Amino acid sequence: MKLNRRHFIGTSAAAAASLSAPMVLADGHGKPRVVVVGGGAGGATAARYIAKDSKGAIDVTLIEPTRMYYTCFFSNLYLGGFKEIEDIGHSYGSLAAGGVNVVHDWAVGVDRDAKTVSLAGGGSVPYDKLILSPGIDFVDGAVEGWDLSAQNAMPHAYKAGSQSELLKAQLMAMPEGGTFAMVAPPNPYRCPPGPYERVSMVAHFLKANNPTAKIIVADPKPKFSKMSLFQEGWANHYEGMIDWIGEDFGGGNVSVDPNAMTVTIDGEETKVDVCNVIPAMKAGRIAEVAGVTDGNWAPVNAADMSTKADADIYVLGDASQQGDMPKSGFSANSQAKVCANAVRGALTGSKVFPARFSNTCWSLIDTNDGVKVGASYEATDEKIAKVEGFISKTGESADLRKATYEESEGWYAGITADMFG
Repeated sequence: MKLNRRHFIGTSAAAAASLSAPMVLADGHGKPRVVVVGGGAGGATAARYIAKDSKGAIDVTLIEPTRMYYTCFFSNLYLGGFKEIEDIGHSYGSLAAGGVNVVHDWAVGVDRDAKTVSLAGGGSVPYDKLILSPGIDFVDGAVEGWDLSAQNAMPHAYKAGSQSELLKAQLMAMPEGGTFAMVAPPNPYRCPPGPYERVSMVAHFLKANNPTAKIIVADPKPKFSKMSLFQEGWANHYEGMIDWIGEDFGGGNVSVDPNAMTVTIDGEETKVDVCNVIPAMKAGRIAEVAGVTDGNWAPVNAADMSTKADADIYVLGDASQQGDMPKSGFSANSQAKVCANAVRGALTGSKVFPARFSNTCWSLIDTNDGVKVGASYEATDEKIAKVEGFISKTGESADLRKATYEESEGWYAGITADMFG
């Protein structure tokens, strides 16, 4: 199936078909108010759909500190030289034109009793329903020797933008025959195939620009997403360049020294030129501040993405603990549409459709060598449950791999239009 922008938006829109909003269940203050925190694949999509489908019956405010949003998905292609940084940057002008009140500030507090969100710049925004889509933050002390103060010496680049540019600059400045190290994250984390697509894209760049360079991956996991596909691709395209050290060989026993630029794996210290540390992850801080997390993530109800802690607060995407869906941009976008439909129904009495979710994660291994994994899901009382899935196979034809990559490009155009309008 060819996935182009029109098809992507068309199928999405059908699920959240615009219906008239016959009654408004506001609490004595005019229009009901929805506040969305976080302007990524979850938050931007939810804000846009609620504003669009309620036809102005709901007051929608999006709180997002950055004026330009850089997608984590496709940021590895920037590292590999397939994209420019501006290709993955998106502004909020079209969302604002579509009726969303966009506030560029940090949300720093949530008063669940008063139903207000406080902003770093002062003041607060009232809500009837609050949607949190803050993405990820990092677990303190997850990698010995690394904390956020070390992110300039050893970037994570798992929040795209300036960190992506920094890692790319370090990659370009590597000495001939130098060493690139990655410390991979433990489960669960944002974009399961992401670190391994990144290894592929770094290898692609180095093969062209620094062919005697080496890549070391220290991984606390015994296996990873699309493992056989990536390992086949690495053997085919980057033979001898990539040394993946999994849990069985001490990949989880790692410390780093950002000042000395060393990585110690299972007691063996190695001097490196670039080190990409991707630490253990947790829900973005505002979810914790709002009191809707349990451990590192925010448990939600599958039918509408409302939190277990507060029926008027919803958590989307990476920050949520929802069941079987991976933490991905596609997942967040899919969850946002279900949530938007439910929130609009709760506030205006419009029809709410049964929750259906889908996800696909594409990865690029080398030029026109694309692979994918995905599934469809349904809401059960316990969780978002996987219904059926698919994955690329090893040994596929070059034509099929090229078509898979082209499909991912169509999806990117589609999802970013779906998010930002």
